[in-house]
Amino acid sequence: MLIVLLGVLFAALTLSTLTAGPAHADEVGTEYDFSFAGNVQFNGEPLDGVLISVKGADYKAEAKTDAEGKWRIGVPERAEYTITLDEDTLPDGVAIIKDSEIKAEFGQTKFKSVNFFLGQAERNTVSFFDQFLNRAVNGLNFGLLLALAAIGLSLIFGTTGLSNFAHAELITFGALMTLVFSVNLALPIWIAIIIAILLSAGLGWGLDAVVWKPLRRKGVALVPLMIVSIGLSLALRYLYQYFFGGSTSQLPGSGMADLKFGPVSLSVIDMASMGISIVVLLLVAYFLLRTRIGKATRAVSDNPSLASASGIDVDGVIKIVWVAGAALAGLSGVLWAYFRPGVSWDMGFQLLLLVFAAVTLGGLGTAFGALIGSIIVGLFVELSTLWLPSDMKYVGALVILILVLLFRPQGIMGRKERIG
Repeated sequence: MLIVLLGVLFAALTLSTLTAGPAHADEVGTEYDFSFAGNVQFNGEPLDGVLISVKGADYKAEAKTDAEGKWRIGVPERAEYTITLDEDTLPDGVAIIKDSEIKAEFGQTKFKSVNFFLGQAERNTVSFFDQFLNRAVNGLNFGLLLALAAIGLSLIFGTTGLSNFAHAELITFGALMTLVFSVNLALPIWIAIIIAILLSAGLGWGLDAVVWKPLRRKGVALVPLMIVSIGLSLALRYLYQYFFGGSTSQLPGSGMADLKFGPVSLSVIDMASMGISIVVLLLVAYFLLRTRIGKATRAVSDNPSLASASGIDVDGVIKIVWVAGAALAGLSGVLWAYFRPGVSWDMGFQLLLLVFAAVTLGGLGTAFGALIGSIIVGLFVELSTLWLPSDMKYVGALVILILVLLFRPQGIMGRKERIG
Protein backbone atom coordinates (compact mmCIF):
# COMPACT_ATOMS: atom_id res chain seq x y z
CA MET A 1 0.00 0.00 0.00
CA LEU A 2 2.79 2.41 0.93
CA ILE A 3 4.70 1.62 -2.29
CA VAL A 4 1.56 2.37 -4.35
CA LEU A 5 0.99 5.62 -2.44
CA LEU A 6 4.58 6.77 -2.92
CA GLY A 7 4.32 5.88 -6.61
CA VAL A 8 1.20 8.03 -7.03
CA LEU A 9 2.85 10.89 -5.13
CA PHE A 10 6.02 10.70 -7.24
CA ALA A 11 4.00 10.61 -10.46
CA ALA A 12 1.96 13.64 -9.37
CA LEU A 13 5.06 15.59 -8.37
CA THR A 14 6.81 14.69 -11.63
CA LEU A 15 3.77 15.74 -13.68
CA SER A 16 3.67 19.05 -11.86
CA THR A 17 7.36 19.59 -12.61
CA LEU A 18 6.80 18.91 -16.31
CA THR A 19 3.72 21.11 -16.64
CA ALA A 20 4.52 24.00 -14.32
CA GLY A 21 6.04 27.16 -15.71
CA PRO A 22 9.23 28.83 -14.47
CA ALA A 23 9.08 29.92 -10.82
CA HIS A 24 10.72 32.80 -9.04
CA ALA A 25 10.84 32.81 -5.25
CA ASP A 26 9.10 35.69 -3.55
CA GLU A 27 7.87 37.10 -6.89
CA VAL A 28 4.17 36.67 -7.57
CA GLY A 29 3.03 37.44 -11.09
CA THR A 30 6.35 38.40 -12.67
CA GLU A 31 6.68 34.99 -14.29
CA TYR A 32 3.73 35.72 -16.59
CA ASP A 33 4.01 37.25 -20.07
CA PHE A 34 1.02 39.59 -19.67
CA SER A 35 1.03 42.46 -17.18
CA PHE A 36 -0.86 45.55 -16.05
CA ALA A 37 0.99 48.60 -14.73
CA GLY A 38 0.33 52.17 -13.70
CA ASN A 39 1.54 55.26 -11.87
CA VAL A 40 -0.47 56.63 -8.94
CA GLN A 41 0.07 60.38 -8.44
CA PHE A 42 -1.75 63.34 -6.89
CA ASN A 43 -0.92 66.89 -7.96
CA GLY A 44 2.23 65.59 -9.63
CA GLU A 45 3.47 63.86 -6.47
CA PRO A 46 3.84 60.05 -6.42
CA LEU A 47 1.89 58.14 -3.76
CA ASP A 48 3.74 55.33 -2.01
CA GLY A 49 2.09 52.22 -0.51
CA VAL A 50 -1.25 52.38 -2.36
CA LEU A 51 -2.76 48.90 -2.70
CA ILE A 52 -3.75 47.74 -6.20
CA SER A 53 -5.47 44.40 -6.84
CA VAL A 54 -6.16 42.49 -10.05
CA LYS A 55 -8.88 39.85 -10.30
CA GLY A 56 -10.15 37.77 -13.20
CA ALA A 57 -9.78 34.49 -15.12
CA ASP A 58 -9.58 32.51 -11.84
CA TYR A 59 -6.62 34.64 -10.78
CA LYS A 60 -6.11 37.25 -8.09
CA ALA A 61 -3.03 39.27 -7.11
CA GLU A 62 -2.15 42.43 -5.19
CA ALA A 63 0.70 44.94 -5.26
CA LYS A 64 1.60 48.23 -3.58
CA THR A 65 2.99 51.28 -5.32
CA ASP A 66 6.66 52.04 -4.75
CA ALA A 67 8.26 55.37 -3.77
CA GLU A 68 7.75 56.59 -7.35
CA GLY A 69 4.06 55.68 -7.30
CA LYS A 70 4.56 52.85 -9.81
CA TRP A 71 3.02 49.37 -9.71
CA ARG A 72 3.05 46.28 -11.93
CA ILE A 73 1.12 43.01 -11.73
CA GLY A 74 1.59 40.04 -14.06
CA VAL A 75 -1.37 37.89 -15.12
CA PRO A 76 -1.40 34.38 -16.60
CA GLU A 77 -3.48 34.88 -19.75
CA ARG A 78 -5.10 37.32 -22.15
CA ALA A 79 -8.54 37.98 -20.62
CA GLU A 80 -10.66 40.69 -19.04
CA TYR A 81 -9.57 41.67 -15.53
CA THR A 82 -10.87 44.03 -12.87
CA ILE A 83 -8.22 46.36 -11.44
CA THR A 84 -9.13 47.89 -8.07
CA LEU A 85 -7.48 50.65 -6.05
CA ASP A 86 -8.00 50.33 -2.30
CA GLU A 87 -9.19 53.79 -1.32
CA ASP A 88 -8.37 53.16 2.34
CA THR A 89 -4.65 53.11 1.47
CA LEU A 90 -4.72 56.63 0.00
CA PRO A 91 -3.37 59.51 2.12
CA ASP A 92 -5.78 61.73 4.04
CA GLY A 93 -7.47 64.31 1.83
CA VAL A 94 -7.02 62.24 -1.35
CA ALA A 95 -9.88 60.30 -2.88
CA ILE A 96 -10.84 58.63 -6.14
CA ILE A 97 -13.06 60.91 -8.17
CA LYS A 98 -13.84 58.43 -10.93
CA ASP A 99 -14.04 54.60 -10.84
CA SER A 100 -12.14 52.77 -8.09
CA GLU A 101 -12.60 49.63 -10.20
CA ILE A 102 -11.53 49.52 -13.84
CA LYS A 103 -12.18 46.66 -16.23
CA ALA A 104 -9.32 46.20 -18.66
CA GLU A 105 -8.12 43.72 -21.25
CA PHE A 106 -5.15 43.46 -23.57
CA GLY A 107 -5.11 44.60 -27.16
CA GLN A 108 -2.40 43.51 -29.58
CA THR A 109 0.33 43.82 -26.94
CA LYS A 110 1.06 41.93 -23.73
CA PHE A 111 1.15 45.13 -21.66
CA LYS A 112 -1.69 47.38 -20.49
CA SER A 113 -1.37 50.68 -18.67
CA VAL A 114 -4.10 51.45 -16.11
CA ASN A 115 -4.39 54.74 -14.24
CA PHE A 116 -6.87 56.10 -11.69
CA PHE A 117 -8.18 59.67 -11.39
CA LEU A 118 -7.54 61.17 -7.95
CA GLY A 119 -8.57 64.43 -6.40
CA GLN A 120 -9.62 66.20 -3.24
CA ALA A 121 -13.03 64.87 -2.38
CA GLU A 122 -14.96 63.28 0.41
CA ARG A 123 -14.66 59.55 0.55
CA ASN A 124 -17.50 57.19 1.27
CA THR A 125 -16.54 55.77 4.64
CA VAL A 126 -17.72 52.49 6.08
CA SER A 127 -19.01 52.62 9.65
CA PHE A 128 -17.07 50.88 12.38
CA PHE A 129 -19.96 48.47 13.03
CA ASP A 130 -20.10 47.43 9.37
CA GLN A 131 -16.34 46.84 9.30
CA PHE A 132 -16.57 44.90 12.57
CA LEU A 133 -19.37 42.67 11.28
CA ASN A 134 -17.66 41.98 7.95
CA ARG A 135 -14.35 41.07 9.55
CA ALA A 136 -16.03 38.99 12.24
CA VAL A 137 -17.59 36.81 9.52
CA ASN A 138 -14.21 36.51 7.78
CA GLY A 139 -12.65 35.67 11.15
CA LEU A 140 -15.21 32.93 11.71
CA ASN A 141 -14.44 31.49 8.27
CA PHE A 142 -10.71 31.58 9.04
CA GLY A 143 -11.23 30.05 12.47
CA LEU A 144 -13.25 27.15 11.07
CA LEU A 145 -10.59 26.17 8.53
CA LEU A 146 -7.94 26.62 11.20
CA ALA A 147 -9.90 24.24 13.43
CA LEU A 148 -9.67 21.45 10.85
CA ALA A 149 -5.89 21.53 11.06
CA ALA A 150 -5.77 22.16 14.81
CA ILE A 151 -8.03 19.23 15.73
CA GLY A 152 -5.83 16.79 13.80
CA LEU A 153 -2.70 18.17 15.50
CA SER A 154 -4.39 18.04 18.91
CA LEU A 155 -5.52 14.41 18.47
CA ILE A 156 -2.00 13.38 17.45
CA PHE A 157 -0.56 15.12 20.50
CA GLY A 158 -3.21 13.61 22.78
CA THR A 159 -2.61 10.02 21.68
CA THR A 160 1.19 10.10 21.16
CA GLY A 161 2.45 13.16 23.08
CA LEU A 162 4.19 14.35 19.90
CA SER A 163 4.30 18.02 18.93
CA ASN A 164 4.34 17.39 15.19
CA PHE A 165 5.97 20.32 13.37
CA ALA A 166 5.56 18.43 10.08
CA HIS A 167 1.80 18.97 10.37
CA ALA A 168 2.31 22.14 8.32
CA GLU A 169 3.45 20.06 5.37
CA LEU A 170 0.33 17.90 5.61
CA ILE A 171 -1.66 21.13 5.17
CA THR A 172 0.43 22.10 2.14
CA PHE A 173 0.16 18.59 0.66
CA GLY A 174 -3.63 18.77 0.41
CA ALA A 175 -3.51 22.07 -1.48
CA LEU A 176 -0.71 20.93 -3.81
CA MET A 177 -2.47 17.69 -4.72
CA THR A 178 -5.67 19.63 -5.44
CA LEU A 179 -3.63 21.90 -7.72
CA VAL A 180 -2.13 18.93 -9.56
CA PHE A 181 -5.41 17.14 -10.20
CA SER A 182 -7.58 20.21 -10.88
CA VAL A 183 -5.15 22.34 -12.93
CA ASN A 184 -2.49 20.00 -14.35
CA LEU A 185 -4.85 17.06 -14.96
CA ALA A 186 -7.94 19.26 -15.57
CA LEU A 187 -10.27 17.19 -13.37
CA PRO A 188 -13.38 18.82 -11.86
CA ILE A 189 -12.43 20.65 -8.67
CA TRP A 190 -14.65 18.54 -6.41
CA ILE A 191 -13.07 15.33 -7.69
CA ALA A 192 -9.61 16.84 -7.25
CA ILE A 193 -10.41 17.79 -3.64
CA ILE A 194 -11.65 14.28 -2.81
CA ILE A 195 -8.52 12.72 -4.34
CA ALA A 196 -6.32 15.18 -2.44
CA ILE A 197 -7.99 14.32 0.88
CA LEU A 198 -7.61 10.58 0.23
CA LEU A 199 -3.93 11.03 -0.67
CA SER A 200 -3.44 13.15 2.46
CA ALA A 201 -4.94 10.37 4.57
CA GLY A 202 -2.65 7.89 2.80
CA LEU A 203 0.37 10.10 3.51
CA GLY A 204 -0.56 10.21 7.20
CA TRP A 205 -0.82 6.39 7.25
CA GLY A 206 2.51 6.06 5.44
CA LEU A 207 4.37 8.46 7.73
CA ASP A 208 3.12 6.61 10.80
CA ALA A 209 4.01 3.21 9.35
CA VAL A 210 7.47 4.19 8.10
CA VAL A 211 8.63 6.84 10.61
CA TRP A 212 6.62 7.18 13.80
CA LYS A 213 5.60 3.60 14.63
CA PRO A 214 9.17 2.22 14.42
CA LEU A 215 10.42 5.10 16.59
CA ARG A 216 7.67 4.48 19.16
CA ARG A 217 8.58 0.79 19.32
CA LYS A 218 12.21 1.71 19.96
CA GLY A 219 11.07 3.84 22.91
CA VAL A 220 12.46 7.11 21.52
CA ALA A 221 11.73 10.01 23.89
CA LEU A 222 9.38 12.87 22.97
CA VAL A 223 12.08 15.54 22.52
CA PRO A 224 14.02 13.50 19.89
CA LEU A 225 10.68 12.74 18.21
CA MET A 226 9.91 16.46 18.05
CA ILE A 227 13.34 17.11 16.49
CA VAL A 228 12.63 14.38 13.93
CA SER A 229 9.34 16.12 13.08
CA ILE A 230 11.21 19.41 12.52
CA GLY A 231 13.66 17.67 10.18
CA LEU A 232 10.81 15.94 8.35
CA SER A 233 9.06 19.29 8.00
CA LEU A 234 12.13 20.88 6.40
CA ALA A 235 12.67 17.90 4.09
CA LEU A 236 9.07 17.86 2.83
CA ARG A 237 8.88 21.64 2.50
CA TYR A 238 11.91 21.91 0.27
CA LEU A 239 10.85 18.82 -1.65
CA TYR A 240 7.66 20.71 -2.46
CA GLN A 241 9.69 23.72 -3.56
CA TYR A 242 11.90 21.55 -5.77
CA PHE A 243 8.95 20.06 -7.64
CA PHE A 244 6.48 22.98 -7.60
CA GLY A 245 8.80 26.01 -7.51
CA GLY A 246 8.47 29.17 -5.46
CA SER A 247 5.56 30.81 -7.25
CA THR A 248 1.97 31.05 -6.07
CA SER A 249 -0.69 29.34 -8.19
CA GLN A 250 -4.46 29.72 -8.05
CA LEU A 251 -7.06 26.97 -7.75
CA PRO A 252 -10.10 27.06 -10.06
CA GLY A 253 -12.75 29.50 -8.86
CA SER A 254 -10.40 31.71 -6.81
CA GLY A 255 -11.40 34.87 -8.67
CA MET A 256 -15.16 34.68 -8.06
CA ALA A 257 -16.91 37.95 -7.27
CA ASP A 258 -18.20 38.69 -3.77
CA LEU A 259 -21.87 38.70 -2.88
CA LYS A 260 -23.23 41.43 -0.62
CA PHE A 261 -25.30 40.56 2.46
CA GLY A 262 -25.75 44.00 3.96
CA PRO A 263 -22.30 45.07 5.16
CA VAL A 264 -20.91 41.54 4.79
CA SER A 265 -19.10 40.55 1.58
CA LEU A 266 -18.75 36.82 0.89
CA SER A 267 -18.02 34.85 -2.24
CA VAL A 268 -19.63 31.52 -3.07
CA ILE A 269 -16.29 29.90 -2.23
CA ASP A 270 -16.32 31.53 1.24
CA MET A 271 -19.83 30.27 1.96
CA ALA A 272 -18.96 26.78 0.69
CA SER A 273 -15.80 26.79 2.84
CA MET A 274 -17.76 27.65 5.98
CA GLY A 275 -20.42 25.07 5.20
CA ILE A 276 -17.89 22.30 4.54
CA SER A 277 -15.96 23.16 7.72
CA ILE A 278 -19.09 23.06 9.89
CA VAL A 279 -20.28 19.74 8.44
CA VAL A 280 -16.85 18.10 8.83
CA LEU A 281 -16.44 19.40 12.40
CA LEU A 282 -19.87 18.01 13.31
CA LEU A 283 -18.86 14.64 11.84
CA VAL A 284 -15.64 14.71 13.88
CA ALA A 285 -17.65 15.49 17.04
CA TYR A 286 -20.00 12.57 16.30
CA PHE A 287 -17.02 10.29 15.68
CA LEU A 288 -15.40 11.20 19.01
CA LEU A 289 -18.57 11.11 21.11
CA ARG A 290 -20.72 8.36 19.59
CA THR A 291 -18.53 5.74 17.92
CA ARG A 292 -16.50 2.99 19.62
CA ILE A 293 -13.31 4.05 17.85
CA GLY A 294 -13.91 7.66 18.90
CA LYS A 295 -14.40 6.66 22.53
CA ALA A 296 -11.25 4.53 22.31
CA THR A 297 -9.40 7.55 20.91
CA ARG A 298 -10.46 9.66 23.86
CA ALA A 299 -9.46 6.87 26.24
CA VAL A 300 -5.98 6.61 24.71
CA SER A 301 -5.66 10.40 24.87
CA ASP A 302 -6.58 10.41 28.58
CA ASN A 303 -4.37 7.47 29.67
CA PRO A 304 -2.65 5.21 27.10
CA SER A 305 -1.46 2.67 29.69
CA LEU A 306 -4.90 2.26 31.24
CA ALA A 307 -6.49 2.06 27.77
CA SER A 308 -4.06 -0.70 26.79
CA ALA A 309 -4.79 -2.57 30.00
CA SER A 310 -8.51 -2.32 29.22
CA GLY A 311 -8.01 -4.20 25.95
CA ILE A 312 -7.86 -1.22 23.54
CA ASP A 313 -5.47 -1.58 20.59
CA VAL A 314 -3.43 1.58 21.24
CA ASP A 315 -1.32 1.24 18.07
CA GLY A 316 -4.47 0.78 15.99
CA VAL A 317 -6.05 3.87 17.50
CA ILE A 318 -2.90 5.92 16.86
CA LYS A 319 -2.87 4.76 13.23
CA ILE A 320 -6.50 5.89 12.79
CA VAL A 321 -5.67 9.23 14.41
CA TRP A 322 -2.77 9.79 12.01
CA VAL A 323 -4.97 9.00 9.00
CA ALA A 324 -7.84 11.22 10.21
CA GLY A 325 -5.52 14.04 11.30
CA ALA A 326 -3.73 14.07 7.92
CA ALA A 327 -7.05 14.04 6.05
CA LEU A 328 -8.33 17.00 8.09
CA ALA A 329 -5.05 18.84 7.50
CA GLY A 330 -5.32 18.22 3.74
CA LEU A 331 -8.86 19.62 3.66
CA SER A 332 -7.72 22.59 5.72
CA GLY A 333 -4.97 23.23 3.17
CA VAL A 334 -7.50 23.33 0.32
CA LEU A 335 -9.71 25.85 2.17
CA TRP A 336 -6.64 27.87 3.19
CA ALA A 337 -5.60 28.04 -0.48
CA TYR A 338 -8.92 29.70 -1.30
CA PHE A 339 -8.85 31.98 1.75
CA ARG A 340 -5.29 33.33 1.16
CA PRO A 341 -5.80 32.98 -1.90
CA GLY A 342 -3.21 30.82 -3.70
CA VAL A 343 -1.15 27.61 -3.41
CA SER A 344 2.55 27.81 -2.57
CA TRP A 345 5.22 25.46 -1.30
CA ASP A 346 5.37 27.02 2.19
CA MET A 347 1.70 27.90 2.76
CA GLY A 348 1.30 25.37 5.59
CA PHE A 349 4.33 26.75 7.41
CA GLN A 350 2.72 30.22 7.30
CA LEU A 351 -0.23 28.74 9.22
CA LEU A 352 1.73 26.54 11.65
CA LEU A 353 2.21 29.01 14.52
CA LEU A 354 -1.48 29.88 14.49
CA VAL A 355 -2.40 26.18 14.57
CA PHE A 356 -0.13 25.64 17.59
CA ALA A 357 -1.55 28.78 19.19
CA ALA A 358 -5.11 27.48 18.74
CA VAL A 359 -4.23 24.04 20.16
CA THR A 360 -2.38 25.49 23.15
CA LEU A 361 -5.04 28.11 23.80
CA GLY A 362 -7.84 25.53 23.79
CA GLY A 363 -5.92 22.94 25.81
CA LEU A 364 -3.29 20.48 24.63
CA GLY A 365 -4.71 17.15 23.50
CA THR A 366 -8.38 18.18 23.55
CA ALA A 367 -10.20 18.24 20.20
CA PHE A 368 -12.99 20.51 21.41
CA GLY A 369 -10.46 22.83 23.02
CA ALA A 370 -8.67 23.06 19.66
CA LEU A 371 -11.98 24.05 18.05
CA ILE A 372 -12.63 26.80 20.61
CA GLY A 373 -9.03 28.02 20.42
CA SER A 374 -9.19 28.13 16.61
CA ILE A 375 -12.38 30.22 16.60
CA ILE A 376 -10.84 32.67 19.10
CA VAL A 377 -7.61 32.95 17.10
CA GLY A 378 -9.45 33.34 13.78
CA LEU A 379 -11.73 36.08 15.12
CA PHE A 380 -8.88 37.93 16.80
CA VAL A 381 -6.66 37.80 13.71
CA GLU A 382 -9.31 39.38 11.50
CA LEU A 383 -10.79 41.82 14.04
CA SER A 384 -7.36 43.06 15.13
CA THR A 385 -6.93 44.71 11.71
CA LEU A 386 -9.48 47.32 12.85
CA TRP A 387 -6.75 48.72 15.10
CA LEU A 388 -3.48 47.08 14.01
CA PRO A 389 -1.70 47.11 10.64
CA SER A 390 -2.62 43.99 8.65
CA ASP A 391 1.03 42.86 8.71
CA MET A 392 0.84 42.54 12.52
CA LYS A 393 -2.43 40.64 12.85
CA TYR A 394 -0.74 37.26 13.36
CA VAL A 395 1.56 38.71 16.02
CA GLY A 396 -1.46 39.92 17.98
CA ALA A 397 -2.88 36.38 18.12
CA LEU A 398 0.35 35.09 19.63
CA VAL A 399 0.31 37.90 22.22
CA ILE A 400 -3.18 36.81 23.28
CA LEU A 401 -1.87 33.25 23.57
CA ILE A 402 0.90 34.36 25.93
CA LEU A 403 -1.50 36.36 28.09
CA VAL A 404 -3.96 33.46 28.41
CA LEU A 405 -1.21 30.99 29.31
CA LEU A 406 0.09 33.33 32.01
CA PHE A 407 -3.26 33.05 33.82
CA ARG A 408 -4.38 29.55 32.68
CA PRO A 409 -1.37 27.47 31.57
CA GLN A 410 -3.48 24.38 30.82
CA GLY A 411 -5.55 26.27 28.25
CA ILE A 412 -9.28 26.94 28.16
CA MET A 413 -10.46 23.30 28.28
CA GLY A 414 -7.29 21.66 29.55
CA ARG A 415 -7.05 20.02 32.93
CA LYS A 416 -4.66 20.98 35.70
CA GLU A 417 -2.04 18.34 36.34
CA ARG A 418 -0.04 17.83 39.49
CA ILE A 419 3.69 17.60 38.88
CA GLY A 420 6.10 16.00 41.38
